[in-house]
Amino acid sequence: MKIAVMGAGAVGCYYGGLLARAGHEVVLIGRATHVDAIRQHGLRLDTASFQDRVMLQASTDAAAVQGAELVLFCVKSTDTTAAAAAMAPHLAPHLAPHLAPHLAKDALVLSLQNGVDNVPRLRALLPHTVAAAVVYVAAEMVGPGHVKHHGRGELVLEDGAATRAIAPLLEAAGISVSLSDNATGALWAKLVLNCAYNALSAITRLPYGRLVQGEGVQAVMHDLVDECLAVAAREGVVIPGDVWAAVQAIARTMPGQLSSTAQDLARGRRSEIAHINGHVVARGAALGVPTPVNRTMLTLVRLLEAGAH
Repeated sequence: MKIAVMGAGAVGCYYGGLLARAGHEVVLIGRATHVDAIRQHGLRLDTASFQDRVMLQASTDAAAVQGAELVLFCVKSTDTTAAAAAMAPHLAPHLAPHLAPHLAKDALVLSLQNGVDNVPRLRALLPHTVAAAVVYVAAEMVGPGHVKHHGRGELVLEDGAATRAIAPLLEAAGISVSLSDNATGALWAKLVLNCAYNALSAITRLPYGRLVQGEGVQAVMHDLVDECLAVAAREGVVIPGDVWAAVQAIARTMPGQLSSTAQDLARGRRSEIAHINGHVVARGAALGVPTPVNRTMLTLVRLLEAGAH
């Protein structure tokens, strides 16, 4: 299958690398620094279970999605609108018949992004099938064209005909996949984890395992989670599973991981904080739910961003 990765950062390179390693025709679309290194030397894939150098295509141009049957959409939430507009004229108009004949109408765009509002934004911009994927992976770009995997790697896909068709292909590439009929709840479950960890990791510059050992940190995380749950409840969102147990599990399963917000700040880049704690603050304000701890995290990260520029 021809697969395009729009936004080939750590998440995009990890999953794109696995799919290319499994024999698919993959093109990574990303920053020139990484693209140049990948073109010259291949993608260095350094995972918890193997190290490999995968040869695949790379481009800085959104037109490289041309002909792709599957697009892994991995750009920052702040870039969703611009990236969708850039690739829209070049998307394949149909799925490969071997996937499912009744779906042979358009390309599948799979959103592997933080936040809970990217899929509706994409559906408003693209006349293609768009589905949500909730990502649980610890990975970072440690150098040009070099992605390091620290742990986990499973995807929770929004249940539907297109995602059911694509799930076996992902599984065959070594990607653990489950399907959810509560995509909104699954996205909120991930949002809660991000709200609990991202800003604190960015402010302290600590990985998750060390972060949770700090005095008073667990109490602050509890406050962040409680605010998220109150907003979700007012929204009518049902979040599956034991949320606090899932929050605690992150520090055990990804102890060495710095949050994506921390990585953005370290590189002097704009973070997704407006789509993480900021989303909870905005929805809380609209719904009459107080969110003072999330507002504090949002404010502190924005101050750090301003200082980095």
